[in-house]
This record gives sequence, C-alpha cells and structure tokens, in this order.
Amino acid sequence: MTHLLDVQDLVVKFRLRSGDLTALNGINFTLNPGERMGLVGESGAGKSVAGFSIINLISKPGFIASGRVLFEGEEISAYPLEQMRDIRGNRISMIFQDPMMTLNPVLTIGTQMVETILAHNKVSVAHAREIALEKLSKVYISSPGKRLGQYPHELSGGMRQRVVIAISLLTNPSLIIADEPTTALDVTIQAEVMALLLELCKNDNMGLILITHDLGVVSQVTEKICVMYAGRIVEQGPTEAIVGAPRHPYTQGLIKALPQGSGGRRRLHQIPGMMPNLTSIPAGCAFHPRCEHVMDVCRNVAPQLLDDGKTPGLVACHLYAQAR
Repeated sequence: MTHLLDVQDLVVKFRLRSGDLTALNGINFTLNPGERMGLVGESGAGKSVAGFSIINLISKPGFIASGRVLFEGEEISAYPLEQMRDIRGNRISMIFQDPMMTLNPVLTIGTQMVETILAHNKVSVAHAREIALEKLSKVYISSPGKRLGQYPHELSGGMRQRVVIAISLLTNPSLIIADEPTTALDVTIQAEVMALLLELCKNDNMGLILITHDLGVVSQVTEKICVMYAGRIVEQGPTEAIVGAPRHPYTQGLIKALPQGSGGRRRLHQIPGMMPNLTSIPAGCAFHPRCEHVMDVCRNVAPQLLDDGKTPGLVACHLYAQAR
C-alpha cells in the first residue's frame, strides 16, 4: 500500500554568513490515509520546520538540502513553485498557530473562503458560497450565513480557529498539518478543537500531523508520536507506548512535566537546562548535557534511531542500544 506521506532522510538547512545551519538532520516517518501523528518537542526542536518542509514552504535562506518527501506516491520535495501551488491548500492544508495572523483582518470571512475555493476550483461564486456554508456548518459554527458577512475581529478566539479549520477543509484535502492549533485558546476551547479535528479525520479519512509541545494534547488525538530534539527524531512509536512507557530520557522528562502527573502531591518535574541553539549543538547525543543517564559514549557518538526489541517503536539512546 502506498503511504499517504513518506518523509525520507530529510535534511533542511539555513544558509548564514557564518555557514550552513542544520535545522533538520535526517528525519524519517510515514503516514497512512486517515492516520493521525503528533510531532512533539520544545521550542527549537524543529517541529514547525518539519511541517513547513513537507509543503516546501521554507523561507529563504532556508532550503531542503537532501532527502525526499513523497505524497501519495509523488515526490513533491522537488516540485517547482507552480506545481506546489496545486498541492498547498488543495491536497494538503495547513492550520497555523494564530488565526488572527492567518485571517485577513480587512476582508470578511465569506470573501476569504470564497477566494480560497475559486483559487483551486472552477466553480461559480454562488457554488463557492454554498461550499463555504457547508464547511462552516461542519465545524459546528452557529449561524454560518451570518458569519460569512463578519470580519475576523468580530469573532471569538475559538470561533476564529474553527473558521481556519473550515478554510482548511474547503478543498477536501487528504492531509492536514496543524501547527500548534490550540496555543492561544483556553483549556475548554482546546479540548473542543481537538475533538473536532479527531472527528473530521475519522469521518473523512484525512491524515493529520499535529505539531505541539504538549504531550497531553497530542495523546488525546493521535495514533503515533515522533518526539523531536535539536532537529532529530529521538523517539517514535504508537501514542499509547510513548505516553505510557517512554524510553528516551527526554520523552520521560516531557511526560513528568505534565501537570496531570503531579497528582497534587509533588512539585512538577523540570528538565534541567535548555534546548541547544542550532549554531552550537553538542557533539554526540544533543541531549547529553541535560540527561541524568549520560555516559561517555553519549558525549562523542550520536545514537541511531533503533528498535530496542522490547517496546513498539524506535528510540535513539545509547542506554537502550547497549541493552539490545
């Protein structure tokens, strides 16, 4: 069976005066039709760069240095701009972090939705308006006809995010990439948006890549997780295995840092130190300066992403490599 998405040894660099900076260092993952995957890690891990790279939306001086991105069997990483326009917003949609940055403040919701439809489909304005109304209803926006005539600032934060999701559905995409879609929302609205994305994927057999720093959020929606650190995937596997029995010390630290894990009886765990700057990534395992299990080999040799033979999934850690 052809994967919906197949990312192979993807390397993304940024050309600086001081030399090329590596933002993604050989990441690999696949996604099947209807499958939901989370990309998780702290700020600076490379999650958003990975999402943008899939649709070749890396701004200069960034560029894909090597590797391949295959979508529905087609290698799209080498597509020219015109061909990528047929993919972006059409077969692959992206939901960005801040709806107020996504939506044009001087155009009505209806104008923005209709223009999006007309950019990808040869239909009448009247038919485009009908599609817009249908998609607004699909994301449970009340009085959709009224919303088409409103401006973004007239809607609440949760309503704006629903509009952005509705826009992403206008062309019936096969894949949605959601980049921190609930960051600016309160907890109740976050849960509603996550439930909505889950329902849409199940009903329409759409693939979903959810980019977030919050393992608690991603565990509610996804079937598998890739944990990223300093431009690499350090652990990947089924969501249940990653959340229930994390193996990489970094993943363990992220799980312990969740408020639910405290039970109200102890202080929240904090991973010491910070994500390294991409201009000065440590030799060996990039996580070793923050790791409580660090060994000499960790300081000199970068661990490979391997199956430890005991738990589903892969982990890049010398501790598990030695135990195989």
